[in-house]
Amino acid sequence: MKPPQLADRLLELFCAPHRLEEVQGDLHEEFQYQLRRVGKQRARRWYWWGVLGFLKPPAGWPPAGWPFAIKRQKTDDSTMHLMNTTMISNYFKIARRNLVRNKAFSAINILGLALGMACSLLILLWVQDERSVDGFHANGDRLFQIYERGFYDGKVEASYYTQGLLAEELKRVVPEVERASGLEQSRTVTFEVGGKISKADGSFAGADFFSMFSYPLVQGTPETALNTPEGIAISRKMAELFFEKPENAVGRTIRYENRDDLMVTAVFENLPANSSQQFDFLRSWKAYVKENQWVNNWSNTSPFTFVQLRPGADPAKVEAKIKEFIYQYMTKTAGSHTELALQPYPEKYLNATFKNGQVDGGRIDYVRLFSVVAVFILLIACINFMNLATARSTKRAKEVGVRKVVGAVRSALIGQFMGEAILLTFFAVVLAVMLVLILLPAFNELTGKRLFLPFGQPVFWASLVGLLLLTGLVSGSYPALFLSSMNPIRALKGRMLSARLGFGATFFRKSLVVFQFSLSMILIVGMIVIYRQMGYIQSKNIGYDRENLLYIPIEGDLVQKYNLFKDEAAKQPGILTISRMKESPTLIDHHRGDIEWVGKEPNLSVPFADAVVGFDFLKTMNLKLAEGRDFSREFGTDSASYLVNEAAVRKIGYKNPIGKSMWWGNREGKIIGVLKDFHFNSMHQAIEPLIVRLDEQQKWGSILVRTEAGKTREALASLEKICKELNPNFPFTYQFSDLEYAKLYHSEQVVSQLANAFAFLAIFISCLGLFGLAAFMAEQRTKEIGVRKVLGASVPNIVVLLSANFLKPVALAMLIAFPVAGYAMNQWLQGFAYQVDLAWWVFALAGLLTVVIALLTVSFQSVKAALMDPVKSLKSE
Repeated sequence: MKPPQLADRLLELFCAPHRLEEVQGDLHEEFQYQLRRVGKQRARRWYWWGVLGFLKPPAGWPPAGWPFAIKRQKTDDSTMHLMNTTMISNYFKIARRNLVRNKAFSAINILGLALGMACSLLILLWVQDERSVDGFHANGDRLFQIYERGFYDGKVEASYYTQGLLAEELKRVVPEVERASGLEQSRTVTFEVGGKISKADGSFAGADFFSMFSYPLVQGTPETALNTPEGIAISRKMAELFFEKPENAVGRTIRYENRDDLMVTAVFENLPANSSQQFDFLRSWKAYVKENQWVNNWSNTSPFTFVQLRPGADPAKVEAKIKEFIYQYMTKTAGSHTELALQPYPEKYLNATFKNGQVDGGRIDYVRLFSVVAVFILLIACINFMNLATARSTKRAKEVGVRKVVGAVRSALIGQFMGEAILLTFFAVVLAVMLVLILLPAFNELTGKRLFLPFGQPVFWASLVGLLLLTGLVSGSYPALFLSSMNPIRALKGRMLSARLGFGATFFRKSLVVFQFSLSMILIVGMIVIYRQMGYIQSKNIGYDRENLLYIPIEGDLVQKYNLFKDEAAKQPGILTISRMKESPTLIDHHRGDIEWVGKEPNLSVPFADAVVGFDFLKTMNLKLAEGRDFSREFGTDSASYLVNEAAVRKIGYKNPIGKSMWWGNREGKIIGVLKDFHFNSMHQAIEPLIVRLDEQQKWGSILVRTEAGKTREALASLEKICKELNPNFPFTYQFSDLEYAKLYHSEQVVSQLANAFAFLAIFISCLGLFGLAAFMAEQRTKEIGVRKVLGASVPNIVVLLSANFLKPVALAMLIAFPVAGYAMNQWLQGFAYQVDLAWWVFALAGLLTVVIALLTVSFQSVKAALMDPVKSLKSE
């Protein structure tokens, strides 16, 4: 039976806040006593009388005491100096004693919080680094990258590849464009100065490039760095390698690909790690256009295009203006349409994936994912603290009762318990920082970053203090509110809160355990699914044998001496076959839209991936033919013939494709073979139509070498010797096909390894809390266990009794976690065109692992309690 609610509202309205809890608690106690003694009606009348008795006006009414004396005094002497130095010192002394007295529970709490915070710190460092990429450009708010949106074959695709003359024309025609620059894809080339030869990565860029992007120049000016075809800008690293220091570089000559003598026009600082563009040299765009005549055809795309808008220009209006820009220079073709669009350059690194022609995520998805994981793991650690603190509340009950009797108000008790939580969190933060320092080198190696703890930055310390307070407040909030709400009379009598409150606290603790293990199981399911998908990618038959296959770049004298190289290399031990290819077989990214065939619909436009290869291509790649034959020297017409894959045949619609005509632009040829579909791109993409033609006179590309298993080292030694003889001005370099294939999934591999680590950490922290709860519950039930053993209960009976209560929340966590995990992992798998099934046994395995781990954790304490001598546990009775 509750007291009259209206009387309670009146008391709350007029009673001073600092006395409300004490007064109301006494009145409620007395009401329950009167209810049992004199009945409901008289108890209610007494309660009203008691409330009104506390609201008597003071002497001197009305002005001096309005509304009531008890309301008038906001503080009193007992609480005015509550948080003085002595009291705070006393709080810390009690907190320290509690930590020392309960070493095991303190260690579990500190370790759990430290692991959670260390994990969160590592993730936050990574997230901060990811978000900082390309954020240092002074003109960043006005920098945009152009991308093209293509409509064809009923689909909408988007790409960053643009026309080679687009940048200059945009700057000339569109008034809102202040600066513009093209940038070709990075390439590795060979430089030589005074007999010193080295390779470097770089590209071609427009004259405005250094005026647009904030890459500081050590020598030279942004205006003149890239304005001549014979000029080249190099990095500080290159300048120090070839000329000892940057000051010696400008005006000096450097030989490019043993072909061109270029003059150094500028030296720029080594690019920072948080730049998505990485290069050691840049050449003039004029030189690029001069070397690549195809650039003058507006139907060809390859470079990237960047623009810097004028101050005040509206990007949306500029995007609308340039939407159909390319059709000023080319005619529209039936069946396809291309539009230009703008993307803010600082956003491109994290948002470089397209869906239906629109920017749709990218690395930002992993940033968000791991941000959530960081919060999850920190929550799991905080839940440990809450559970152990509330479970052990009986140990503090009498302390709370005594403090309330001598005048402590609830706010003071909350402050004390929150202070204890923050103190414990402080120790956890110190341990977490030490763990981060230990783990950071391994984390950097895994993620490919150069992260560090910025101790010299005030923002770091502010963030650390914020993490300390946030974790302390979250983990200590419920225990503080729970302990401070105890009724002093019941506490001093050795009883906890009423049955209703006791059930609520137990229910809340179990709910936290359920939530904790739900998060852990979501991470475990994610770990298993990602591991399976990565295993599927690595083990799937991709249509060719990527083992024992290596690439050697065609450069220098190898362009003219390819046939001689092939003949000499074929004689060497360990080398099976040799061919060549313009693209890398791991990533054929070049497409043509001018492929024609008999019966093609006039308005149909289908892009075909294209490859230019040499003789023995199929044999070297171990590709399979569905029908027909490979290119052969025995057939002189094969230079005008084509191979296509099964996807191309399906798109074309030929029933019997062998001998049928196709056109590669204006080049007509016959289909002589159909390749079984193989993956020449990432498994994020479906296999596209592919057309292959023969040409052994290409001036660039790669030599493909198939080596004998177990003899790769001998083969490499022979190849290096031949290259040095035939191509002495270029260092011998090579790439392994399997390693290049693995690079396609670098991000996913990192995610897989991080998911494994975080899932293990989450379950470990959860089990720490479960271990502590089991130890405490076993301690609380010591006498009960003793009585049961005296009455004949066996050790297994007691172990089952103690363990069962902890497995119920774990079982309930499965029901919550599995639907959430299933939805999340299904969404992740949608990013792959080829994926594993989300099988039922994945969830069963995750649940079984969790149950087994939880059972082992609890059983240790259960067995320990069950084996205790009942005489010792009952000796005080």
